[in-house]
Amino acid sequence: MSYITTQDQTKLFYKDWGTGKPVIFLHGWPLSSDSWDDQAMAIADAGFRCISYDRRGFGRSTHPFNGYDYNTLADDLAAVIEQTGAKDATIVGFSMGGGEVARYMSRHAGKSVAKVVLVASIVPYMLRTEDNPNGTPQKVFDEMTASMKEDRAAFFADFFKTFYGVGLLSTPVSQELLEWSRSVAMQANLKSTLACAQAFASTDFRPDLSAFKVPTLIIHGTDDKTVPIDASARKAAKGISHATLIEYDGAAHGITVTEKDRLTQDLLDFLRNQSSAGV
Repeated sequence: MSYITTQDQTKLFYKDWGTGKPVIFLHGWPLSSDSWDDQAMAIADAGFRCISYDRRGFGRSTHPFNGYDYNTLADDLAAVIEQTGAKDATIVGFSMGGGEVARYMSRHAGKSVAKVVLVASIVPYMLRTEDNPNGTPQKVFDEMTASMKEDRAAFFADFFKTFYGVGLLSTPVSQELLEWSRSVAMQANLKSTLACAQAFASTDFRPDLSAFKVPTLIIHGTDDKTVPIDASARKAAKGISHATLIEYDGAAHGITVTEKDRLTQDLLDFLRNQSSAGV
């Protein structure tokens, strides 16, 4: 297996598929880089170099006790870009991964990045405050934390139903996919799971939006209950000067699975557009 070594000696497992212009995929909470396999394989087959990695504390990466704040996570992304030699890369962040993209753009001035994609991303700010009335109440995050501490496996069983839009009349994914998602989530340790939930719930990325200086594609489902679109994608699209927003009508959060063919095509269309330049 291949690993990147970060500043604090954490080992990040990564996959490096294909050749061509690099595309770096950042996964969502609480999954791993495997959640990008459908898109990464198709995009590599289409002539791009696809790099995906497991966030520290998740999947096959090592599990340090600290380092789950977004500054450190953005530094981890910087290490991936530097050590893989990715130049003029497109960075694609799903859900929590969108925050790493945003913080990298501000903290590292978007070095080596030609384009950005935010997919079902938490950016710009999830928490409900007086100046962010469409955000999620703190009580919801407190209840998530309590449930994970009590029975993490049971929490994820319900969480992934909402994640993929499973309901009484809606079964967009198989039971096997739900079970796989929970098994991947349980590969993360309790500390990293809780600390990353705290980070994505409370980090305000609104000051980071001005650092996006490259073409940016934002894709989000209109029926996303995990990261509601009004507090995320629609606000990000207004705050990022080079942004294009594509809304998937009626789609839930887990669009890498439920809308995988459409998402792959939208990513390829954006990647093949030549109207961008690296930073």
